[in-house]
Amino acid sequence: MDLRIYLLAIVPMFVAADPIGMLPIFLGLTERFKEKQRRKIAVLSVAAAFVVSVCFVFIGKTMFNFLGITMYDFMIAGGSLLFIIATMDIVSGAKSAHGTRVSGIVPIGVPLIAGPAVLTTALMLIDLYGIAATLVSIIINFAMVLAVLLTSGFWIRLLGKYVAEAMSKIMNLLLAAIAVMLVRKGLEGLLG
Repeated sequence: MDLRIYLLAIVPMFVAADPIGMLPIFLGLTERFKEKQRRKIAVLSVAAAFVVSVCFVFIGKTMFNFLGITMYDFMIAGGSLLFIIATMDIVSGAKSAHGTRVSGIVPIGVPLIAGPAVLTTALMLIDLYGIAATLVSIIINFAMVLAVLLTSGFWIRLLGKYVAEAMSKIMNLLLAAIAVMLVRKGLEGLLG
């Protein structure tokens, strides 16, 4: 077993999963919940994201081929959805979570944790390093996401409510930019 392959698979998945970047988004979407509810949402979100990602590793390419969906189509659809979620929070005076039912599965588990970046990265890693290394990278990175989300109460106390809100707005702006990039790359791939 070559550990280097596993390390090479973990790094791009870390960038795609973005455990640190998930914190302000998670805080923004769950600010109205008590700590116990927030922890439950964190576990449910990561579990849902994990199941979707693992299923995608095994059936993603086959499903895309069967439905006639290209990776570019997926990038455009996922990017559009992420853009809507991000702009709802940026533009509105109130958090989008107040008007949205946050179950942990949607929108946090899918498409925020297991979104286009993670799923696209997973497909890329399978081709580069194989299924085993891809699955290990998902497990390790989702464990990091879970650790960050489970300690969100600590981060709120450490940073303070206003800093957390400001970080949430900034991260949503970055999320919107990532969404635009995904749509742009999808369009370039379809048209190029």
